[in-house]
Amino acid sequence: MAVIDARWAQVRRLLVVRLDNLGDLLMTTPALAALRQALPQARMALLASPSGAAALPHLPMLDEAIAYDAPWVRSSAGDGAQADHALLQRLALAEFDAAIVFTVCTQSALPAALLCRLAGIPLRLAHSRENPYGLLSDWVRDADQVQTGMRHEVQRQLDLVRQLGIDASGGPLVFQVPSAHARRLRQRLAAASGSASRPYFAVHVGASAASRRYAPEGFAAAADAIARLSGLLPVFTGTASEQALVEQVRSRMAMPSLALAGALDLGELGALLAGARVLVANNTGPVHMAAALGTPVVVLYAQTNPQHTPWQVPARVLFHDVDCRHCLRSTCPAGHHDCLARVAPADVAAAALELLQAGAREAA
Repeated sequence: MAVIDARWAQVRRLLVVRLDNLGDLLMTTPALAALRQALPQARMALLASPSGAAALPHLPMLDEAIAYDAPWVRSSAGDGAQADHALLQRLALAEFDAAIVFTVCTQSALPAALLCRLAGIPLRLAHSRENPYGLLSDWVRDADQVQTGMRHEVQRQLDLVRQLGIDASGGPLVFQVPSAHARRLRQRLAAASGSASRPYFAVHVGASAASRRYAPEGFAAAADAIARLSGLLPVFTGTASEQALVEQVRSRMAMPSLALAGALDLGELGALLAGARVLVANNTGPVHMAAALGTPVVVLYAQTNPQHTPWQVPARVLFHDVDCRHCLRSTCPAGHHDCLARVAPADVAAAALELLQAGAREAA
């Protein structure tokens, strides 16, 4: 049985820091769940990007969320220095006992560690490649390298928590959908398609980085084939800014489809993914939402980073291997985008149909 570090066993107010995208936060939820189980007495606050903080109603292990655009993670809007000072004051007034900074291996935890130190938080745990000296009370040397076979992002965060003597043996991602969001989603489906009960599959064609986007014509051909062979309705998701991209895909399709890009809040998107027979998507946040909800996933997985494949859910990860794999770039540095461009739409459709058939056999 694990024995929790005595210093941490007494924590009553815990700050957990995850400042990047929603998908990264979701891949941290098994570690957060382990913390909640080990420290039931602690009030747990999340410091996150605005997109991460918006997930608070869906993460039951958390008590509160603080939104912050960290300048060392993304470009901040507005007066960054003023926002930094305001956050520091807020953290100091909260009198946290401890902070855990979760990062990917290409990020530095030290700016957040310094912020926590200045806020008077005595216990501070994080991975760090360089010696943090007094910035961290609990230092885990970061030995991860971006390469084939490296540990999964979820495992990285579980291993960090395990350093405290906490039993963090793993588990599924967490994203809960309140019943009110599911009801609203049914109403939207009924209004948009005339039926809230027609079986469907979900398609998410967007991604924050161009290097992680499969071509619109590829999505169109794949979605057409899946719809024709399965009889399921393709339902397209996305943000309001991705509506034009969704329409590019739909305009190339022969089969009827439904577009809900920009029409759903986060909970409604979760309800949509929970009800989908399968999700076809780029490597982006909805993939990890679907994994948390148990929905099978076909992911068009650009070879930019190997850590973020679907976790503990039936999945097919499709890519074409390239010499420039693991480039960590937002646009293809070689200009050919072969890691995705050379994935045939027929293979995407075949992967989705295979998952659908497996799901049908399990349900029988």
